[in-house]
Amino acid sequence: MSTALRETRSTCPYCGVGCGVIIESQGTQITGVRGDPDHPANFGRLCSKGSTLHLTAAPAVTQHARLLFPMRRATRGAEPRPVSWNEAMSEATERFAQVIAEHGPDAVGFYLSGQLLTEDYYVFNKLAKGLIGTNNVDTNSRLCMSSAVAGYKATLGADAPPACYDDLAHARTLFITGSNTAYAHPILFRRIEDAKRANPALRMIVVDPRRTDTAAAADLHLQLLPGSDVALYHGLLHLMLWDGLVDTAYIAAHTTGFDALKARVREYTPRETSRLTGVPEDRIVQAAAWFAGLDEPGAGAPVAARTPTLSLYCQGLNQSASGTAKNAALINLHLATGQIGKPGAGPFSLTGQPNAMGGREVGGLSNLLSAHRDLANPGHRAEVARLWGVDDVPAAPGKSAVDMFRAAADGQIKALWIACTNPAQSMPDQALVREAMARCEFVVVQEAFATTATTPYADLLLPATTWGEKEGTVTNSERRISRVRPAVPAPGQARNDWHIATEFAQRLETRLRCGRPSLFDYPTPESVWIEHRESTRGRDLDITGLSYARLEAEGPQQWPLPEGAATGRARLYEDGVFPTADGRARFFDTPFEPVAEPRDVRYPFSLNTGRLRDQWHGMSRTGTLGRLFGQVPEPTVDLHPQELQRLGLQPGDLVHVTSRRGSIVLPAAADDGIAPAQAFIAMHWGEEFLSGRSARGVPLAGVNALTTPRYCPRSMQPELKHCAVKLLKAELPWRLVAMAWLPEDELQPARQALQPLMREFAHAVCVPFGHARGGVLFRAAHDSAPPVSLVRKVETLLGLAYGSHDAPVLHYEDPRRGQRRAMRMRQVDGDRRLEGFLLAGDTRAEAWLKPLLQDELPTQAYGRQLLTPGAKPPLPTPARGRQVCTCFNVGEAQIAEALPRCHGSPDERLVQLQGALRCGTNCGSCIPELKRLVAQTTAA
Repeated sequence: MSTALRETRSTCPYCGVGCGVIIESQGTQITGVRGDPDHPANFGRLCSKGSTLHLTAAPAVTQHARLLFPMRRATRGAEPRPVSWNEAMSEATERFAQVIAEHGPDAVGFYLSGQLLTEDYYVFNKLAKGLIGTNNVDTNSRLCMSSAVAGYKATLGADAPPACYDDLAHARTLFITGSNTAYAHPILFRRIEDAKRANPALRMIVVDPRRTDTAAAADLHLQLLPGSDVALYHGLLHLMLWDGLVDTAYIAAHTTGFDALKARVREYTPRETSRLTGVPEDRIVQAAAWFAGLDEPGAGAPVAARTPTLSLYCQGLNQSASGTAKNAALINLHLATGQIGKPGAGPFSLTGQPNAMGGREVGGLSNLLSAHRDLANPGHRAEVARLWGVDDVPAAPGKSAVDMFRAAADGQIKALWIACTNPAQSMPDQALVREAMARCEFVVVQEAFATTATTPYADLLLPATTWGEKEGTVTNSERRISRVRPAVPAPGQARNDWHIATEFAQRLETRLRCGRPSLFDYPTPESVWIEHRESTRGRDLDITGLSYARLEAEGPQQWPLPEGAATGRARLYEDGVFPTADGRARFFDTPFEPVAEPRDVRYPFSLNTGRLRDQWHGMSRTGTLGRLFGQVPEPTVDLHPQELQRLGLQPGDLVHVTSRRGSIVLPAAADDGIAPAQAFIAMHWGEEFLSGRSARGVPLAGVNALTTPRYCPRSMQPELKHCAVKLLKAELPWRLVAMAWLPEDELQPARQALQPLMREFAHAVCVPFGHARGGVLFRAAHDSAPPVSLVRKVETLLGLAYGSHDAPVLHYEDPRRGQRRAMRMRQVDGDRRLEGFLLAGDTRAEAWLKPLLQDELPTQAYGRQLLTPGAKPPLPTPARGRQVCTCFNVGEAQIAEALPRCHGSPDERLVQLQGALRCGTNCGSCIPELKRLVAQTTAA
């Protein structure tokens, strides 16, 4: 292969903003990435995750973290062994064919991912519903977007976000609800900041139980009680009716069902809404006026003179047992005020994954069919059967995500194919999910990374390509289709997901429809896409005017784009005509229902989950980079400072967090942005990073050991956002902390070797750290000192044993007291630097050893005083503090030191700070936090 430098345009594999990237490569290696300045989603910008994509494709990561060959386990629990692709596919075919023959098509299931490309999705959907004859095909999009789908369909008639990113520049009011946009969709938040600079009159309402960085940027923060969204929206509509702020002409001309909803919200007075939501009455009144397009409550204005409102929403609405109701109640407000179908207005659901939209387009959920067709509609089933060339498509709905794993646990589903997702981290009620995979007779895991929590449950592991290697298309939140292009060949024997599914389907059809023409004649991903395109003809998402060639020539395009159209449509419903039987939108009359699991005397805290700025999903990719752990280095449970005091806790104290389903141990952290009686844990922390074992010897399974499988009856999306928990201080007096810089090719193997040891302690954390260099941090706690041999294993894996890395190592040991300390040194320019340390028993010296190591400070003057116990350093030790800026590794202490020298307005001081330290001048993901720090610091 040529070793010339190449550039390849593609799309980021993280959130649903759908940013364009330019991949730099040389030979078989990706060497760099930058934003595509011509892509209309991001115009060249990338967030902290996207801008480090090339580092996740480094040779050491590929060699040690990727799944590179088909692997098979002879028995459950055995080490997997490489097999040929022919052996792997033959076994998969034989096992699935046998289960189907003996137990019927509904005894198999497919669990897919919003990270698959549209072409991948399409083949799997046709394989299950067309060839096998089961609708048991669902995806992790069920966990993030199915309530948005159900909400759009229930009100507007189709799963089609009506707004676009350009509407941010036209809106007068942004209503951000159930979304920490600054963290979950950072590049979209950059566009919000752009809109605010261009139009200082733009106002932002943020609805969130926490005071996040998004909420800190708001003009009005409605800090509601968890799960009370529907009550809030009903209360806003009550005020709009009372004050004459609804658009009666629009309601009469373009909607149905308003009278029932009007009667429903009659009782939602400001006082009652405040009681239900915890939001002060005056804030509710102000929000109603702004949403309706007025500057002040009671100001009054003709409908034509009112300014546009754009709502942005995500998992806070979707991940709920009332998810459909929350989505639909918000859309009710847009319909009632006519805030839809015009620039700057509309209900805009933000997609969580890079191609959850594409999966929805091909019908990749157990109750959907291709091109937004409904499984329950006989006419739609007949249309799809004709397109696919099959006799029929089964009418019975398949199992949704939660029910699929429940059926596997009950023995109903006997063969399960999991592709590009990590249910052993992301699904709620992990005890049930793990039981399901353990009981299932045959489990196939098709995956790019060998390190996920799901791979140990696989009988057969199939290596898949990932970002930089795949080819196909994705669709982002604003209905824009982008190409995904390979920059380098697949490593090892990895194959494209559509290719794997196609070969399996071709083999299986020789068993299920022998002698008949193949349904899967797909030599290329484009051939798959062309069939998908034809399925959209005449539908609301018609893309018959689009082609791979047009995407190559003209760049990303929005749907609908039917044959003959010059461009796609930026906004939907501008004519007030909706894809319903009568062309009218439907108001959704729904009662307010509280959270599925209210807090009570036994479980007195409401646990909220959410995203971190620099991490994504289960961290199989982002978790390989130490620099992405700078802002939040380790998992914590965040509580209001008053709650820490009431519980007798100090920051850093370990806490048992227990729900009705499971328990984990975490250090407590103070956050005054969280209301009393509430707690927050980031959704990313699975057993790959946070583990341990219970007093009964049961391994701890990360944050989703706690969450509830209760789901919305309409969308079947589980309430991952909330559950009731209790907190109890963990009495684990023996502690261990070890940190060490390691050579790049030792980082992933060290973490993988340490992970089994985590289950030997009551609590353990294993995470990477670093920036230009990489290291591993291992932390553990137990009720008593463990065997010295266990501590020595940790010591050896981190290069802290005698003779490790040919570097001098200092040791101290007191076996009787369970005390042990080790320091590895390195000679640098005539001075010594700390390369690694382990503290067991008394770990207080971490307070000064950690900055010595992480900031790579000289340690020659310390000598053997490095072995000194206690939190007080033997010599003054400067510390940079927690990382704020990922790109330039700028810490809190540096910012605090620089801010007193900055003068003028907050914006002027921010510019001066950026000029001095460069923080926030690259990807910009840290700008919301920088603004908060500027606001908190009094100007000099």
